[in-house]
Amino acid sequence: MADQTNHNQAGEVAPSTVDKQAPSVAEEHAPSTDSSEATDIPTANAPDPKAANPEDNPNAAKPAAVPPKREKPAAAAKAAGGEKAAATGEKAAGGEKAAATGEKPAAAAKAAKKEKAPAVEDKPFVEFIEQDYLPALQKAIAQQGVQDLQVSFGKQKVPITGFESAEECWQIIGSWTEIGQRQFNLYFPEEDIQGKKGFSCNEGKKPSTLESFLIDERRITLDLLVFGLVQRLDGQKWLGIN
Repeated sequence: MADQTNHNQAGEVAPSTVDKQAPSVAEEHAPSTDSSEATDIPTANAPDPKAANPEDNPNAAKPAAVPPKREKPAAAAKAAGGEKAAATGEKAAGGEKAAATGEKPAAAAKAAKKEKAPAVEDKPFVEFIEQDYLPALQKAIAQQGVQDLQVSFGKQKVPITGFESAEECWQIIGSWTEIGQRQFNLYFPEEDIQGKKGFSCNEGKKPSTLESFLIDERRITLDLLVFGLVQRLDGQKWLGIN
């Protein structure tokens, strides 16, 4: 390779043109020692500002992609809960009652299930006798073959010797004349079907004995009160073929 160093006539080595130009170029682009100043010399690490457009320079830095917005867990859970409620179709009646009473739906449904109509035996005494007991008793006695039964209900003295001074009490009086004059009295001195009860009967004469009636039963029901009287009349040989 040829030697690039120039020799002058005196045999001394003359500086090359590159060496001559290097100081001036360095001084031109070198920053001032007094203040900082930007230069237009491109560096290996910084891209050319004129080529920063990504369409012109594929190596230019691209802006970072913005991640998609994510819903908060509470909002997502609430939306999912609303869709589930709409899909399952919760019972409106239970929800409305719970909202009105302040109870939970399960407690409201349980309370509604426990609500039952009161038993006929829980009615007021006179109402129970007139509306429930007398019709049931007449039907039961008629089924035993008695065709002309007459039944009344009211307060009066006990028609038995020795009870003339006693106070009036509620009585059911039944009679028929199919075979002679037959009459029975059912007494309620306490105006309560669960309280003390008495019975008497006669055939054309004044009754002489007052009997206790259904004293061994712990709770009196409509059916038991009807059955007990029919059984007592049958024991008197007044019903059926007797």
